Amino acid sequence: MNLQLFGHPFSSYTWKALIAFYENDIAFTFRNLEEPGAAEELAARWPLKLFPVLAEGDRTVVEATAVIEYLQVHHAGPVSLIPADADLAVQARMLDRIFDNYVMGMMQKPVINAMLPEERRDQVALDEAMARLDTVYAWLDAHLAGREWAVGDSFTLADCAAGPSLFYADWVRPIPEALSNLRAYRARLLARPSVARCVEDARPYRHYFPLGAPDRD
Repeated sequence: MNLQLFGHPFSSYTWKALIAFYENDIAFTFRNLEEPGAAEELAARWPLKLFPVLAEGDRTVVEATAVIEYLQVHHAGPVSLIPADADLAVQARMLDRIFDNYVMGMMQKPVINAMLPEERRDQVALDEAMARLDTVYAWLDAHLAGREWAVGDSFTLADCAAGPSLFYADWVRPIPEALSNLRAYRARLLARPSVARCVEDARPYRHYFPLGAPDRD
């Protein structure tokens, strides 16, 4: 059956799922939500209208992590994004949640704040989010010492999450130069063909970024 992925080229979580498709050269149809009918079809499958959403026949899979797990089970390729070693698999899933919740989740705070009317903006919550992002940056820098990828010796689910998370987080809270391991890891991610493809496909939409996209990357 034809795989369809509903999402948007500028969406970080859409990137996360797309990276998994590109890593294993899995054939699929991308349903850009700006195209006629795509948003309505997504809503019919997932009333919360959040994305990405994967469709294969009557099956619907929501949440980017679950999409990657589904591809591993039903469309496995040469790049095993969920490690076969059980301990490494736990680590990959743990880092996946860290990147989603504590990097991307914190990065989204100033973006959402910028979209709110002045009277609804919360500087205290914003400062707390940036402090938490600084803390997780330092933790990740230490974790990445001597590593090429986030877990084990290969590219995994954790790196699928890290690519878009660190790409956008560095736009709102630049990674300090002193955190050389994390900065080098971000550079390796952006050089990875699967991630680089997402960056290029999203480039025409940079004007959507509420804080103004930096003139780099």
